Amino acid sequence: MTPVVGHLTIDSADPGALAAWWSRVLGWQEVWRSDDGTEVAIGSPIGGSTNWLFTRVADTKTVKNRLHVDLRPPEDHGTELARLLELGAVRVDIGQGDAPWAVLADPEGNEFCLLVNTPAEIETYLRAPG
Repeated sequence: MTPVVGHLTIDSADPGALAAWWSRVLGWQEVWRSDDGTEVAIGSPIGGSTNWLFTRVADTKTVKNRLHVDLRPPEDHGTELARLLELGAVRVDIGQGDAPWAVLADPEGNEFCLLVNTPAEIETYLRAPG
């Protein structure tokens, strides 16, 4: 047997606020909160995904993340990019050059990417012969 990923942990200055922001982005919900609010977990309401745990840390983020999330837009890139920016994401330059995807940061500066292809487009690509 191999281990199972329990959750992905994200350091945060304000776990409640950052968990709430990502819940809006992903359509997830809070699934657990420590009594003192220093840890907040979110997860998919339909399951099937690893929960994210936001935990309070005293230090601030100073360098590019070593691990980041790549999101696929549900329908089209432009509509989802506009939605993420409206929610408070900001565009960031981490040296990606003229990439077709968007590199963004959440309210605490954690980078993530919004890819170009939708899940349906990827599924079509994977089923294509050759």
